[in-house]
Amino acid sequence: MRKSGGLLIPLMLILAYYGFWAGLLLYLTSRFPGLERYLPIGGVEDLASSNVDSFEPVYTNVQRSLLSATGPIRLLLSSIGAIIFTVPVSWAYFITSRQSRIDQSFLQTIMILPIVVTGISMIVLNSLALAFSLAGVVAAVRFRFTLNQPSDAMYIFVAIGIGLACGIGAVAIAGVISFTFVMATLIIWRLEYGKTLAGPFLTMITRRDYGEDDY
Repeated sequence: MRKSGGLLIPLMLILAYYGFWAGLLLYLTSRFPGLERYLPIGGVEDLASSNVDSFEPVYTNVQRSLLSATGPIRLLLSSIGAIIFTVPVSWAYFITSRQSRIDQSFLQTIMILPIVVTGISMIVLNSLALAFSLAGVVAAVRFRFTLNQPSDAMYIFVAIGIGLACGIGAVAIAGVISFTFVMATLIIWRLEYGKTLAGPFLTMITRRDYGEDDY
């Protein structure tokens, strides 16, 4: 198992990465006001204000924007946003991986999965029939993927979360998911949280002395 090292340089690079894209988005929206109609932003607010009380397919503001002439452009930008916010997740995987060799197929899955989920989210929208159809197709394919480490499942879940957020036009939410996941993962890894029960605090809350036999 590789020991945790210094995080100052990787952390600064990751923060600079997020800061760059956030600053670029703010600059573009302020410099070109008409660009907002093409950007996948505001999806959560539109869904919250739709007041949908039925499972029947309805057209919310999000759906109307996605099904408009600018829909393909928004899909493209959403997919790009999914890639942008997945890159730091892959960096966290590089840094915290306990394996001597990186599983390339798993890493490629992490990078591509948000793009696929983004497209699927835009196709399904609020249609219950499409959602069940998609579930049937997935069950028919019977896709199987074996994870080498239990912690790898977290990366699959965060990739799906980023894709869903981008798919409903809420790229800002995808950025928050990506940022908080990367920061929490790196901090927990650096602190080696849960590695041992040493220390007065853990001894107090567990009511066990360090080195006590398992029972």
